[in-house]
Amino acid sequence: MNKIFSSANDALKGLTKDGMLIAVGGFGLCGIPEALIEALKDSGAKNLTAISNNAGVDGFGLGKLLDTRQIKKMISSYVGENKEFERQYLAGELELEFTPQGTLAEKLRAGGAGIPAFFTKTGVGTMVAEGKELREFDGETYVMERALLPELSLVKAFRADKSGNLQFRYTARNFNPAVAMAGKVCVVEVEEIVEKGEMHPDQIHLPGIYVHRIVLNANPEKRIEKRTITEKAGV
Repeated sequence: MNKIFSSANDALKGLTKDGMLIAVGGFGLCGIPEALIEALKDSGAKNLTAISNNAGVDGFGLGKLLDTRQIKKMISSYVGENKEFERQYLAGELELEFTPQGTLAEKLRAGGAGIPAFFTKTGVGTMVAEGKELREFDGETYVMERALLPELSLVKAFRADKSGNLQFRYTARNFNPAVAMAGKVCVVEVEEIVEKGEMHPDQIHLPGIYVHRIVLNANPEKRIEKRTITEKAGV
């Protein structure tokens, strides 16, 4: 089966619809699928529920989908870099399901591993646990968290072979593997595509069985959220 598509728009063709649950890899702006987010915007799909560690920044990443009002709800652990997100949320225009970062990662990992739910101490006694089942184990209280099973996962990797085996680079190997595993359909953008067998088995971080479509984005923008420079004497 050919998994390679000529453009991000082609890679999403037939996969998007209004009201769907999507998951997007990345941490801040590190390792986000820039081209696929742009293609999702172009698709016009609206009333989306988006699972992502954060919501991008104004005008970039998932911030683009907030600008076009295509997202109705975010399931996130951090949203502090996006003023439009803040405006929409405070105005009651955007729903938010705040999830502790480790719990969010585990909810995605559990979804990919076929585990429907798990218990964690994180969030017990806070609003995170409201309306959820509590259970006691060895004298400690735990809250039950359900796994996440997005209909569509958008992922960024460094390299793929034509079978869809993926290699991630450095900190871009953040939420991307878990997002890829959890999605019923997984679309990946990569900076390099190689032939089958060219990647050493130790280079493969995620097997191609989880990957359905691949698109090449050889020159991503790779923005950073905040540039911090250390001041030195005499500089």
